[in-house]
Amino acid sequence: MIALDIRQLQSFLVVADELNITRASARLHLSQQTLSAQIQQLERAIGVTLLVRTSRGVLLTPAGVELERGGRELVTDATELAQRVRATETGRLGRLRIACCPYATALFATEVADAMEAAVPGLEVELVTVHTPPEERALLLSGECDAAFMWTPLGDPALHHATIRTDSRAVALSPKHPLAHQDSISLSDLATDPVIRPDIFLSEENLSHWLADPRPDGAPAPRGPEVTKLEDALLMVARGKGIWLAPEPLSRWIPVSTVIWRPVPDAPPSHLALVWTDTAPHALIARMIAEVRTITGYTRAEPTAA
Repeated sequence: MIALDIRQLQSFLVVADELNITRASARLHLSQQTLSAQIQQLERAIGVTLLVRTSRGVLLTPAGVELERGGRELVTDATELAQRVRATETGRLGRLRIACCPYATALFATEVADAMEAAVPGLEVELVTVHTPPEERALLLSGECDAAFMWTPLGDPALHHATIRTDSRAVALSPKHPLAHQDSISLSDLATDPVIRPDIFLSEENLSHWLADPRPDGAPAPRGPEVTKLEDALLMVARGKGIWLAPEPLSRWIPVSTVIWRPVPDAPPSHLALVWTDTAPHALIARMIAEVRTITGYTRAEPTAA
């Protein structure tokens, strides 16, 4: 019987994804020498050549292609087994905790929870409601939650994500704003409007996206007052102290009568993602990505460990 090392097989599968030793080693946090040695050990164990180097990276041999086809299922099965064993030891067998913000994704999350429990017999999905992305991140990093729904970019290397939905952008205006009568508004129309900043962002990269900064002409987005809560931001908007840019779904889940929502077609879209850490049950995370993308209809391919 051939003795396959799961870690070596996992490394090979990353190389098969990237077709480049340098990129694969960066994803695996290994040196190129260590990664190359793992692949060579795997080739010796099986007795075949799995890949060949080229001037632009590597190519899989027919044997490598065959190992990639069957190897993913083998790694998933082994990972699920290990997770079930650990879960049994810690009393968490069949339990998945998902953090979500009520305005952003709570209603959407209930559909996902139902779909996961239907797809994985015996699984119990618990939804944990928080009010801000920093609270979601804290639950993920502490291990109190296994996954969360958050808009990217995150700007935090400790968090992995997979995009599950793309949303257009909208702007919240005071009903007295000069543009409130328009059906649609461009970023150039908003060039001088200060953008209110709720203190809910994970990084400067995250904040810049929400501000649409820089603007299409390269000009910086005018930064308005910073407030502690989302509700305070909307109050500031209602008083004419600035505007607020947000993913379009928030205009439906936050139907505040004191502000006017209008689409901003030329603002960069927001990408909603499932987010997790290295300690999450990866097999269940992979299953949830598939289930939620079925629900949302999202099909664009991307590396799942982004």
